This record gives sequence, C-alpha cells and structure tokens, in this order.
Amino acid sequence: MDSLAVYVHIPFCPSKCGYCDFNSYAQTGDIQTLTANAIAEEIRRSPVFGIPAKTIFFGGGTPTYLSEADLLTVFEAVLDAHPPVEGAEITSEANPGTVDASKFRAMRQAGFNRISLGAQSFDDGDLKRLDRVHQSGDIERAVAAAREAGFDNINLDLMFALPNQSRHAWNRNLDRAMALKPEHLSLYCLTIEPNTAFYKKHLRGEITQPDDEMQVEMYEDCHARCTAEGFENYEISNFSKPGLECKHNLEYWYGNPYAGYGPGAVGCLPTAEGVMRYTNLKLPERYVTAVDEGKPIFFESEILSRESERLERIMLGLRLREGIPTEWTNPTDLQRTTHRGWTETTNGRVRLTSAGRHFCSEVALALV
Repeated sequence: MDSLAVYVHIPFCPSKCGYCDFNSYAQTGDIQTLTANAIAEEIRRSPVFGIPAKTIFFGGGTPTYLSEADLLTVFEAVLDAHPPVEGAEITSEANPGTVDASKFRAMRQAGFNRISLGAQSFDDGDLKRLDRVHQSGDIERAVAAAREAGFDNINLDLMFALPNQSRHAWNRNLDRAMALKPEHLSLYCLTIEPNTAFYKKHLRGEITQPDDEMQVEMYEDCHARCTAEGFENYEISNFSKPGLECKHNLEYWYGNPYAGYGPGAVGCLPTAEGVMRYTNLKLPERYVTAVDEGKPIFFESEILSRESERLERIMLGLRLREGIPTEWTNPTDLQRTTHRGWTETTNGRVRLTSAGRHFCSEVALALV
C-alpha cells in the first residue's frame, strides 16, 4: 500500500441537529482537549503509521468547533504519521457559525487546502427548524473569510425536501449558493433517519416533507441548474467544477483503503486475512479512557467477504457518473435494469440513466 486516504472524526458540535444521525455530541470544555490529545495519540500508534496520505479529511461533528490549538494538535499528528503526497487534497468540514477569519488563516497556513461548509439552507426559518446554530448571513461571511485566508476550493452542503419546503424556495437556495461561486456543491435530499429527533417528530405527524414527485423535481432542478453553471454531476449528489471533484470521497466510492481516527471513526484497511472494516468506540469519554489505558479502541470490526465487497463496489460505483465495468454484472440482470430504463451501457461500462439515478439502491441490488 503506497498511500491511503485518511479520515479524522471530530465528534463535537455546538448543538445536536434534529436530523443528524452522525456520531456527534453537544459538548464543550475539557473533553474537547482530552479527545483531541487522544486522537493525536491514536494516530501516533497507528499500525499504518508512515504510509503517505493521498487525501486527508476532517469530518464530524464539527471540526472547527475545536479550538485552534486542539484542531492543529490533531492535524500535526496526521501530518507526522501520514506525510501528504504532492498535491494531496486536505479538507476540513466547517460550520458557518463556528469559524472566523483567524481560524481559517491558521488552518490554511497549517496545510488545509479545501473547506466544506455545512450551509444546509439559506433560509433562516429552515435553519431554525433544522436546529442549526448559524444564520444565512453567516454562510456568506464564512465563504468570504475562507477566500481571504487563501482557500480556492470550497464546497457547500445543501439539503432539499426540507419540512414544508417549496420547489421555489429550493431554487432560491440554489440562487444564493451559485452567487458565492463555490467550486463544489453537495446537494442532498433530507432523509429522516431512525434514532433522531426528526424521526420522533415524524412518527407524531409533526414533520411534513414534499412528496416523492416534488423531491424528484427538486433533484432535477439541482441537475439542470448546476449543469447550466458549468458543474459536472460526477456522483449522484455531488457536483463540481471540472477537475475539482472531492478526491477523498472518490476513494470511498472506488473502494480504496482508508484509515479512520477519532471517536466513532470508520476505517477500511487490507490485512493478511482480507479487507477489514473497523469502527472506533463512539462516546468521547470511553474513547479517551481506552486510549489513555492502552486498551483496544475498536467498537467493532469485520473481515469483508468477497460477496460483501462486490455488493459495495457495485452500489458505490453506480453512484458515479462513470459507472461500473460491464463484467461486474450478470447479462440477464443487466438486461432487466436496462429494460426498465434505469441503466445504459457504453464503452464497456454500466451507468445509471437520468431516471435510474432515483433508484440507485434498487439497481444495485438487481445487479448483484
């Protein structure tokens, strides 16, 4: 393994958003510094220490909710353990309400070269319903601060099919996003996941999303608008200016190895027995204690079967514009998905059609 992708999970947020099912906690104080130090120690003890990083991604949670000192403590440990290859993409997620010009400058000087802002919506009513701590104006200010600090690769995360959101309101969000001239857009349909506050509200009938037909129209608006603005839809939910795809996420979608550090982080690495996927302890306090006492920090791990690997490669590969090799599929199964108008085959690769993009999971299962 000449190089690998590196993921660092920072589990803290100013508040727990109602839709969020990620491993995140609204905690502050000493636990943040203790966790940052523990992550740095986990990295120093890594079994893949010394393997260069082709990409580095700080996610969460909200990495920029850490103090500048704590964030850079973790980052310096990553650089020491996994020296970035030339031209490596180094990303940090950021909440528009938890960053300022000073922190962005420090991050840029340290070596971060890409920022992913969790904008979610430019409507203050939406942001309040989503339990976000920022307001719409903070997004513009955060983008301006990132540009001033020297970041020339910025992603904006936005969600559609929000409670009571109209198609017109969604298109206003796209207008505001385009005005900021980001290099990348991640545009996701809100999914109400179990074990979230939104799920409980949904069961009580307190949340009403746009119907399926409206959700399809909203997605098609994404595609049409982004195409008109020069973005390429290289993955179902992701749009970039040419050559500025998220290299880190592509490592996941291609099924390449990646190391995961921090509470709840997931990694996937080759071993003598096969490809191993592991998940770290999730609660920051338990994670810190395990690192301090030299105990195992895996919450769970498994060696992936060949069938599991194949399923995942097909499911993830189909999400990409380039699709998957025809030889990964059975001709009879492929004929069925093509007959339904979900797939097309050109130059030895199977790709989703515009209609098939709405049925990616169904197509993948049909092809396995």
